[in-house]
Amino acid sequence: MLSATVPRPAESATPPRPRGPLSAAVLALLRGEQVTIPDVGAADPYGDDLQLALYCCYEMHYRGFAGVDDDREWDPAVLGLRRELERTFLAALRGDVAPGTDVAAEVDALLVEPVDTAGVTQHLRRDGEWWQLQEYVVHRSIYHLKEADPQAWVIPRLSGAAKAAFVTVEHDEYGAGDPDRMHARLFATMMVELGLSDAYGAYLDAVPAATLAEVNLMSLCGLHRGLRGALVGQFAVIELTSSPGSDRLVRAMRRLGCGPTAIDFYDEHVEADAVHEQIIRRGVLDPLLAAEPELATDIVFGIRAGLLLGDRLSELLLGRWANGESSLRRPLPPTTRH
Repeated sequence: MLSATVPRPAESATPPRPRGPLSAAVLALLRGEQVTIPDVGAADPYGDDLQLALYCCYEMHYRGFAGVDDDREWDPAVLGLRRELERTFLAALRGDVAPGTDVAAEVDALLVEPVDTAGVTQHLRRDGEWWQLQEYVVHRSIYHLKEADPQAWVIPRLSGAAKAAFVTVEHDEYGAGDPDRMHARLFATMMVELGLSDAYGAYLDAVPAATLAEVNLMSLCGLHRGLRGALVGQFAVIELTSSPGSDRLVRAMRRLGCGPTAIDFYDEHVEADAVHEQIIRRGVLDPLLAAEPELATDIVFGIRAGLLLGDRLSELLLGRWANGESSLRRPLPPTTRH
């Protein structure tokens, strides 16, 4: 039986502040203004301005922005600028990611826990402070408050066994039919327990480009049929590496005195993603490659691009924290523990 809890209505984010000419142009177009488009090719492909501009374009395909007409989702000027932003971002990723075709080797590598213990979740488990845990959750909120939505775009682009298995994983992400167990809902509950706002997009102005880039890669690959292999590769990174990291976060939160309601989100992922690992490997990747072996290159690209962007974000967090600095564009206000 489905839960009787009435879900909160879907929220639209407040439009963020621009971070340069590109994001200013996108936000102006969303307001219906006519603007001169800046030179996209001159922008840093991983920088704040381009990544925020691209994120704003993509957000129109999710919940949109408060005060922005839904028709802007398909505005030709917005779509034209989005295409140029995508080309610049994708070209940078392809330039920074070595090509490959051995999907099995990539997957096997994902399943090996690195000897290096300097990752973000390792730090939080051993030495992380309360404010660092809060910041980590803020970074992750940009994706997890719409968890599995970017990946859902690929479902109609798959077929047969791969499609059925992919939907099985997505079904779990959406609570297996129980709205109270949707992973996005569990994450929102955790945020409240940690003294954070669970409002959709509440921290969009606070997170840096490295956070936006991870989510933008998901949207980019999900919204382009030609990148469906890359989307599956990127999703494999999430599902095959999540369980050990979630276990470390559960331990970190217990060490910091968090209660079971706060821990529920990551506790759920310890078990669920261990199962998803097998589904992704055997149920999605194997039949997909059997039917479309030419997608191997894109799958490897999706895996390596996901890892690259994840590493960039980890380096930012650990570097700032090592200096006692906030990893956010503006520090969080002090909060009282729940």
